[in-house]
Amino acid sequence: MRALAAYVDGIGFLGPGMGDWPAAARILTGAASWESAPTVLPPPQSLPSTERRRTGPLVRLTLAVGLEATTRAGAAPATLPAIFTSSGGDGENCHEICQALAAPTRQLSPTRFHNSVHNAAAGYWGIATGATPPSNALCAYDGSFGAGLLEALCQLAAERTGVLLIAYDASYPEPLHSVRPIPGALGVALVLSPERTAQSVAKLEAASSDASADRMADAALEALRSSIPAARSLPLLAQLARQASGRVVIDYLDGVRLAVQVTPCH
Repeated sequence: MRALAAYVDGIGFLGPGMGDWPAAARILTGAASWESAPTVLPPPQSLPSTERRRTGPLVRLTLAVGLEATTRAGAAPATLPAIFTSSGGDGENCHEICQALAAPTRQLSPTRFHNSVHNAAAGYWGIATGATPPSNALCAYDGSFGAGLLEALCQLAAERTGVLLIAYDASYPEPLHSVRPIPGALGVALVLSPERTAQSVAKLEAASSDASADRMADAALEALRSSIPAARSLPLLAQLARQASGRVVIDYLDGVRLAVQVTPCH
C-alpha cells in the first residue's frame, strides 16, 4: 500500500478520567497522571428535545467528541463527510432488545429498533448538526480505529475534501459484558484535511506494516489501550500530543497494521 497522507486540523477526545482533548494531551505527554474514572457523557444539547430523550451513551459520546474536534478545527460540522467506526455499536441497546425478545410478549420498542442499526450515531449526528454530506459506518472489531483511519485517508485521496473521523466504543451490560469486557466509554474524533491549513497541527502519512503495534509505556494506559478498541488510537494521539516527529504503529487487522509517520506543523 502506498503511503496515504492527511493533515490533522482538530482533535476531540472523551474517555475514562479524561474529559476532553487538552486533558488527554496532558496525560499522554506525562504532564499529568492518569486516574481511572467513569466517563462523564454530556447531555446532547445540540439535538432537539424529542431526539435527545431517545439517545443512548454512544450518541452522546460521538456528539461530544465530534463537536469538540470540529470546534478546534474551526470547521462547520454540517459541511464535512463523516466516518463513524465502532467495534460493536450500541451494546446497551442490544442488551435491551435481547431482553425484550426473551420475554413472553416479545414487545420491542420502535425506539430500540431504530437505535439498533450500526449507523444510528451517524443519523443523530446529521440531525444535531444539519450535516448532509455522505457518512460511512464501519466495524472491524478490535481494529475498528485503524479501519476508520484507513477509510478516511482513502476518501481524502479520492475526493480531496476534508473528512471527520469518529471512533467510539462503550461497555456492554451483563451477560454480554462477560464475553466482551469493554470497561468503559471512549471516543476520539479527528478532522482531517487533504492540504495544510492554518489550523493544521500535524501531517500524517500512513502505510501498511507487519510490525507489532505500539504499546503505551505507562502500564495503566496500556491496559486502557488494550481493553477498549477505540483506545487503540492512544499511541497516535500521544505522538500528536507531544508535538514531535515520530512513527507509530497502530492495530488494524490480524497480520497487518498501520504505520503512521507524524510530522508537526508548528
